Amino acid sequence: MSPYRETCIELARAAGAAILEVYAQDFSVEHKDDKSPLTQADLASHRIIVDGLRALAPDIPVLSEEDADIPWDVRRTWPRHWLVDPLDGTREFVKKNGEFTVNIALVEDGRPVLGVVYAPVFDYLLHAEQGVGAFLREAGRDIAIVTRQPATAPLRVAASRSHLDERTAAALQRMGECERHGLGSSLKFCRIAEGRIDVYPRFGPTSEWDTAAAQCVLEAAGGAVLRLDGTPLDYNRKENILNPDFIALGDTTLPWRDWLDGPPHG
Repeated sequence: MSPYRETCIELARAAGAAILEVYAQDFSVEHKDDKSPLTQADLASHRIIVDGLRALAPDIPVLSEEDADIPWDVRRTWPRHWLVDPLDGTREFVKKNGEFTVNIALVEDGRPVLGVVYAPVFDYLLHAEQGVGAFLREAGRDIAIVTRQPATAPLRVAASRSHLDERTAAALQRMGECERHGLGSSLKFCRIAEGRIDVYPRFGPTSEWDTAAAQCVLEAAGGAVLRLDGTPLDYNRKENILNPDFIALGDTTLPWRDWLDGPPHG
């Protein structure tokens, strides 16, 4: 295992504790330029993680959602970097439904090689390293996790219970028999990694810090996060930090291309 793993786990837990302090109170919500909500919890978590990572590995730069204004001319020279979402699912935090996470990833040559995802309300922590495996940390013990293979009908799909965009609705129709599971933040990838969900199609904007840590977990558990051309989602390859549309799979043999282009079932 990477020498960074345990420190990243400790930082995620410390950030989670700071988030819960705010979560337990009445808190104010600001809005960033893109109208997304920002709370004191995001900022407290950001400071804990960034300070900790800089102390852990001073030579590895950090890109965090709350400190993202790093010029592309600088970022493009990075062979590796930390990619952090201090509070993924701020809308879920504001709604107080618990479905938010702390995400910490180490990216090397565009690929996430170490990932920690922590949901503080549930004390739910997954971590993974490329080439080693994915694990649920429970009561100080690591339990290896794997995706469901083969994924048989009915497929369990991470999709909103209440609202679907047209492309997701069409994909679900083409899948045939399936169950919809609504979940916030990177928990969707985590449930696939554990074999509790099979598929997460995403047609719409996400940022690189939303996905990197959980992608590492899912890939190490046997799954994949693919662009719609079939290539793995990668990082720090372009000036903007928005991800393209993608699909996350537990079983990579599923006929996912048919869901995008093929005629609807039935």
